[in-house]
Amino acid sequence: MADFKVTVADPDSGTTYQRDVDGQDANRFLGREIGEEVDGGAVGLSGFTLEITGGSDAAGRPMREDVAGANLKELLLDGGAGYNPSRDGERRRVTVRGRQISEETAQINARVVDGEGDVAEAFEGGDDDE
Repeated sequence: MADFKVTVADPDSGTTYQRDVDGQDANRFLGREIGEEVDGGAVGLSGFTLEITGGSDAAGRPMREDVAGANLKELLLDGGAGYNPSRDGERRRVTVRGRQISEETAQINARVVDGEGDVAEAFEGGDDDE
């Protein structure tokens, strides 16, 4: 059974919220890819739509939109998700994960793209005590 930490960004207020998702709610994310939309009910945002923007696995390897599937792949990168060069022309071989969410995914990044109401109020209504 999969369990994820989902980070939801609210572009209107610039605030991010984090939720632990497991069980049936986590299954809504399995097999989805970066750029797809999912119902916000999985993270306690009923009536909102979320767009998956990225994620990472337990080792911290980022998901990249240009890598198909959910497997690991070594890429020679000159920037973007997974590598930030310190000077012009610098490249490095980096291990990244594909764009599909799988059991190996530990964190999912998403943003609110549609919905009525205030995202902060929706999160406060069903806030987890940590």
